[in-house]
Amino acid sequence: MRAVLFDLDGTLVDSAPDLAGAANQMRSIRGLADLPYAQLRPMVGTGARGMLGVALGVTPAAPDYEALKHEFLDLYERRMLRETRVFESVMGLLDALRQRSLPWAIVTNKAERFALPLTQALGLQRGAAAVIGGDTTPHAKPHPAPLLEAARRAGVAAEHCIYVGDDERDILAGRAAGMRTVAAAWGYLGQGAPIHEWGADLTIESPQALLHWLSVA
Repeated sequence: MRAVLFDLDGTLVDSAPDLAGAANQMRSIRGLADLPYAQLRPMVGTGARGMLGVALGVTPAAPDYEALKHEFLDLYERRMLRETRVFESVMGLLDALRQRSLPWAIVTNKAERFALPLTQALGLQRGAAAVIGGDTTPHAKPHPAPLLEAARRAGVAAEHCIYVGDDERDILAGRAAGMRTVAAAWGYLGQGAPIHEWGADLTIESPQALLHWLSVA
């Protein structure tokens, strides 16, 4: 393995408090009580679609979905750095990759409008070989295009990369790109198939476990 690619939300950073906060703001505006954080957190990986689904019970088929989506994203943008933090031990992992001269990059479905300022503010953009957002290429995950673009920018062939993520779409995208895949069990995981059914090459419980695997892989 010559490069490590990471998902962002739920893998490198815990953005759930701010995304859940934006969802509850939308409920508050409509006179609804806040939902428990534990009910909102698992849906963070599905973005606005998932958050609006659990917070307001709307789907992309609803006639007012696009307006609600823009409202949610605007609310989130105004608060996206209020509580979001890098997961514990992630910076140590990235430092260790740097010491081993292994480039790393970020591939997220978060639009560049959010991904670039967020990674910059949290000190991630500076060390990354690339930050690929959901709108950087014509396709978002689970399509392999964003991962292949990250590998290209890192200067490493896709078959020599691994992709680490906390959603089944991450594993599907990594496999489609011809990369080895790692499922991050500390992330949001969603409400689909259990993590052990995703077909990842490895499932890890902590960032440090990735270093151990890289040492013996």
